[in-house]
Amino acid sequence: MTRPDRGRNARHRIGARFDAADDYDTAASVQRLTARRLMTRIRSAFGEHAPARILEFGCGTGALTALLCETWPEADITATDIAPGMLARAQARCGKGVTFVRMDMAEPEKATAVQGPFDLICGNLALQWAESREKVLSALAGLLAPSGVLAVSTLASESFTEWKVAHEAENVSAGIRLYPTLQTLAESWPERSSCLAGRWLSETLIEQPESGLAFLRGLRRIGATEPLPGSRPLTPGVMRRVLRRFDKNGASITWEIAYGLFRTPPGPGVFVTGTDTGVGKTIVSACLVRAWQASYWKPLQTGLADEDGDTPEIERLTGAAPERIFPPADTFLAPLSPEAAARAEGRHVDLSRLVLPEANGTRPLVVEGAGGLLVPVTSPVATTGQPGMMTPEVMMPGLMMIDIIGRCGLPVVLVARSGLGTLNHTLLSLAALRERGLAVLGVVLNGPLNPDNRRAIEEHGRVRVLAELPHMPRMTPEAIDRLARLLPDWKTLTP
Repeated sequence: MTRPDRGRNARHRIGARFDAADDYDTAASVQRLTARRLMTRIRSAFGEHAPARILEFGCGTGALTALLCETWPEADITATDIAPGMLARAQARCGKGVTFVRMDMAEPEKATAVQGPFDLICGNLALQWAESREKVLSALAGLLAPSGVLAVSTLASESFTEWKVAHEAENVSAGIRLYPTLQTLAESWPERSSCLAGRWLSETLIEQPESGLAFLRGLRRIGATEPLPGSRPLTPGVMRRVLRRFDKNGASITWEIAYGLFRTPPGPGVFVTGTDTGVGKTIVSACLVRAWQASYWKPLQTGLADEDGDTPEIERLTGAAPERIFPPADTFLAPLSPEAAARAEGRHVDLSRLVLPEANGTRPLVVEGAGGLLVPVTSPVATTGQPGMMTPEVMMPGLMMIDIIGRCGLPVVLVARSGLGTLNHTLLSLAALRERGLAVLGVVLNGPLNPDNRRAIEEHGRVRVLAELPHMPRMTPEAIDRLARLLPDWKTLTP
């Protein structure tokens, strides 16, 4: 029997256990709590907008499904599970406003009734049963619409620590599944996808069952007793000793819940930013426009008192048709940060104008930033709350270029120098992008070839170097054409 068959059979065994869990709803208190916590994160991701089409995987008896129906009653909701009995209970709970479909979350393409794209795909405490998280998440992400959200909760490594400690004290294995650390989750997905923005966060819940026996019975009541493959059941005598040890240690149980929230780009394209000012963003942008036959947009242009700006330079170097070059949203005379340049003219950056130009079919859009990630764009603003309310003044932080990248929603191409000092600047920039949950498509190095620096950036930064662009004595259209050939094709970089 092949490995895929073994995985499929294991999933069906798990489904059968959940089908037999007749008392699931009364026992699944943690599942209900995490459904509410996940729903809070989902609502925050959509703000005032509402998803039109929603797919839920591993819906169980419908705890999250009911919240989705309550929050967005007009949405087209499809709820799925591998266990028919669970689907029947969820349907009885949620009524007729939801389409219920039997689906294996690892093979959504086989559920003919499930057709994308969806604005929201979500699942609460189902992912831990997957044989391959990466396969499940990648398959589901493929069903997302542009700017679509994938939201999941799953168990992480510190779950059931007290139960494992009680077994270890008796020199036996707990035989329960091994859950990933938050770092493992972050490093395995979606970094390999590289076009999805988002990150994993976790919280710890403490459950206080009456005893170890009550904890075990609770797991059985929700069907969550599928053992670790290869583990052997304990004898009754050993199990009694484990239960006594667990009770003696306080009979509490930890659930570490990891929440993942990811968003697809609004369309094809990248945001070009740099580790510093003057690092070569415009040259790299020109190469990308040339290599991908892309469109170009520089949303904020400063320094027009001394030069014509980057947009005319892109036109000169690439020969791109005028309809592929979009004018800046705002321009300033002083060669300063957007915040300082705007202040010098007695005005401020109008954020309402920073809206991505309309996409032209499947043609990628290259957006070029100003300076590095932490270049100020707007000034802090004092707020005093609602009129008539006795609320203290609060300073709202100003926006940096990294915030503008987040608003655009495009994966990042980070431009860095190839020589001395680049490791610190590049790794710090990558860390800042990941801390914000921003997708990184790759790094482009400018300057003399430096294999050691390239290797260090790829290994320590967990990123691919898309190209190393050697120095050219003069930047001409012919030089850009030669450099552009060193870049990978757009279709090879995106799923």
